[in-house]
Amino acid sequence: DGGVHHAGGGVHIPPKYREFPHFMQNQVSQGEFLSSLMWFWILWCFGHDLDAVLGHFSYPDPSQWTDEELGIPPDEEE
Repeated sequence: DGGVHHAGGGVHIPPKYREFPHFMQNQVSQGEFLSSLMWFWILWCFGHDLDAVLGHFSYPDPSQWTDEELGIPPDEEE
């Protein structure tokens, strides 16, 4: 019995405040394997299908946009 008995008869389980969880070795190994597999897949896709990440079109030149496209109201003439 890991709890502390109180006068009311109930069992109080002490809180685990800011305590790092303890993992079994197979949980650590599985976590490292799955995270390694994830990063391998991400970096593989970056290297082999970069257009899926960056797009496969030419980027527009913002200096060529008109005031109307940028949402700038026209200048008032006096």
